[in-house]
Amino acid sequence: MISIRLANETDVEALCALDLIAVRENERREFIKRSVASSTCYVAVAENEVIGYGVLNYTFYSNGWIDMLYVHSNHRRRGAGEALLRHLESLCETPKLFVSTNLSNLAMQSLLVRLEYVLSGLIHNLDEGDPEIVYFKRLR
Repeated sequence: MISIRLANETDVEALCALDLIAVRENERREFIKRSVASSTCYVAVAENEVIGYGVLNYTFYSNGWIDMLYVHSNHRRRGAGEALLRHLESLCETPKLFVSTNLSNLAMQSLLVRLEYVLSGLIHNLDEGDPEIVYFKRLR
Protein backbone atom coordinates (compact mmCIF):
# COMPACT_ATOMS: atom_id res chain seq x y z
CA MET A 1 0.00 0.00 0.00
CA ILE A 2 1.36 3.40 -1.00
CA SER A 3 0.37 6.49 0.93
CA ILE A 4 1.10 10.12 0.10
CA ARG A 5 1.70 12.83 2.68
CA LEU A 6 3.25 16.25 3.00
CA ALA A 7 7.01 15.96 3.47
CA ASN A 8 8.53 17.20 6.69
CA GLU A 9 12.02 18.12 7.82
CA THR A 10 12.74 14.57 8.98
CA ASP A 11 12.22 13.33 5.38
CA VAL A 12 14.98 15.46 3.84
CA GLU A 13 17.79 12.97 4.47
CA ALA A 14 15.78 10.07 3.04
CA LEU A 15 14.80 12.10 -0.03
CA CYS A 16 18.39 13.13 -0.68
CA ALA A 17 19.51 9.50 -0.33
CA LEU A 18 16.92 8.01 -2.70
CA ASP A 19 17.35 10.63 -5.46
CA LEU A 20 20.41 9.62 -7.49
CA ILE A 21 21.00 13.21 -8.65
CA ALA A 22 20.79 14.54 -5.08
CA VAL A 23 23.38 11.97 -4.04
CA ARG A 24 25.94 13.68 -6.25
CA GLU A 25 24.69 17.25 -6.76
CA ASN A 26 24.29 19.82 -3.99
CA GLU A 27 21.90 21.88 -6.13
CA ARG A 28 19.33 19.04 -6.06
CA ARG A 29 19.78 18.60 -2.30
CA GLU A 30 19.12 22.31 -1.82
CA PHE A 31 16.04 22.06 -4.06
CA ILE A 32 14.70 19.25 -1.88
CA LYS A 33 15.36 21.22 1.31
CA ARG A 34 13.63 24.33 -0.08
CA SER A 35 10.66 22.32 -1.33
CA VAL A 36 10.17 20.64 2.04
CA ALA A 37 10.58 23.94 3.91
CA SER A 38 8.01 25.65 1.66
CA SER A 39 5.47 22.81 2.06
CA THR A 40 5.39 22.07 -1.67
CA CYS A 41 6.90 18.58 -1.40
CA TYR A 42 4.90 15.38 -0.91
CA VAL A 43 6.32 11.94 -0.25
CA ALA A 44 5.22 8.48 -1.31
CA VAL A 45 5.56 5.99 1.52
CA ALA A 46 5.41 2.19 1.32
CA GLU A 47 5.86 0.00 4.39
CA ASN A 48 7.04 3.01 6.43
CA GLU A 49 9.78 3.80 3.87
CA VAL A 50 9.92 6.99 1.79
CA ILE A 51 10.16 5.73 -1.79
CA GLY A 52 9.53 8.86 -3.85
CA TYR A 53 8.44 12.46 -3.91
CA GLY A 54 6.65 15.10 -5.91
CA VAL A 55 6.80 18.88 -5.81
CA LEU A 56 3.83 21.06 -6.75
CA ASN A 57 4.10 24.82 -7.12
CA TYR A 58 2.66 27.65 -9.19
CA THR A 59 5.79 29.02 -10.84
CA PHE A 60 4.80 28.14 -14.43
CA TYR A 61 2.92 31.25 -15.58
CA SER A 62 0.86 31.06 -12.35
CA ASN A 63 -0.42 27.59 -13.25
CA GLY A 64 0.05 24.39 -11.32
CA TRP A 65 3.48 22.95 -12.09
CA ILE A 66 4.87 19.62 -10.99
CA ASP A 67 8.46 20.68 -10.54
CA MET A 68 9.65 17.18 -9.69
CA LEU A 69 8.33 13.64 -9.64
CA TYR A 70 10.86 11.07 -8.53
CA VAL A 71 10.48 7.46 -7.46
CA HIS A 72 13.43 5.33 -6.33
CA SER A 73 14.41 2.85 -9.04
CA ASN A 74 13.63 -0.17 -6.80
CA HIS A 75 10.01 0.99 -6.52
CA ARG A 76 9.20 2.13 -10.05
CA ARG A 77 6.26 0.76 -12.04
CA ARG A 78 4.42 -0.26 -8.87
CA GLY A 79 2.02 2.67 -8.60
CA ALA A 80 3.99 5.25 -6.62
CA GLY A 81 4.35 7.67 -9.53
CA GLU A 82 0.66 7.43 -10.35
CA ALA A 83 -0.29 7.88 -6.68
CA LEU A 84 1.90 10.98 -6.44
CA LEU A 85 0.51 12.47 -9.66
CA ARG A 86 -3.10 11.86 -8.64
CA HIS A 87 -2.47 13.37 -5.21
CA LEU A 88 -0.83 16.47 -6.69
CA GLU A 89 -3.74 16.81 -9.13
CA SER A 90 -6.17 16.73 -6.20
CA LEU A 91 -4.25 19.52 -4.46
CA CYS A 92 -3.73 21.76 -7.48
CA GLU A 93 -5.45 25.12 -7.04
CA THR A 94 -5.51 26.06 -10.73
CA PRO A 95 -7.55 24.54 -13.56
CA LYS A 96 -4.39 23.83 -15.54
CA LEU A 97 -1.57 21.55 -14.41
CA PHE A 98 1.73 21.24 -16.26
CA VAL A 99 4.58 18.76 -15.91
CA SER A 100 7.60 17.91 -18.01
CA THR A 101 9.95 15.01 -18.61
CA ASN A 102 12.91 14.25 -20.81
CA LEU A 103 12.35 12.81 -24.27
CA SER A 104 14.38 9.78 -23.14
CA ASN A 105 12.02 9.06 -20.18
CA LEU A 106 9.56 6.77 -21.94
CA ALA A 107 8.14 5.36 -18.70
CA MET A 108 7.10 8.82 -17.49
CA GLN A 109 5.68 9.72 -20.88
CA SER A 110 3.60 6.54 -20.82
CA LEU A 111 2.31 7.32 -17.33
CA LEU A 112 1.36 10.86 -18.31
CA VAL A 113 -0.53 9.73 -21.41
CA ARG A 114 -2.32 7.03 -19.38
CA LEU A 115 -3.45 9.73 -16.92
CA GLU A 116 -4.74 11.87 -19.80
CA TYR A 117 -2.00 14.50 -19.95
CA VAL A 118 -1.49 15.90 -23.43
CA LEU A 119 1.59 17.21 -25.17
CA SER A 120 1.97 20.94 -24.74
CA GLY A 121 5.46 21.75 -25.98
CA LEU A 122 9.12 20.92 -26.35
CA ILE A 123 12.10 22.68 -24.79
CA HIS A 124 15.57 22.22 -26.20
CA ASN A 125 18.91 22.94 -24.52
CA LEU A 126 18.10 22.10 -20.90
CA ASP A 127 19.77 18.69 -20.92
CA GLU A 128 22.22 18.36 -23.78
CA GLY A 129 20.80 16.06 -26.45
CA ASP A 130 17.67 15.16 -24.44
CA PRO A 131 14.84 17.69 -24.96
CA GLU A 132 12.24 18.34 -22.29
CA ILE A 133 8.65 17.50 -23.22
CA VAL A 134 5.97 19.59 -21.49
CA TYR A 135 2.58 18.00 -20.80
CA PHE A 136 -0.68 19.58 -19.67
CA LYS A 137 -3.89 18.44 -18.01
CA ARG A 138 -7.09 20.42 -17.55
CA LEU A 139 -8.36 19.61 -14.09
CA ARG A 140 -11.65 21.52 -14.03
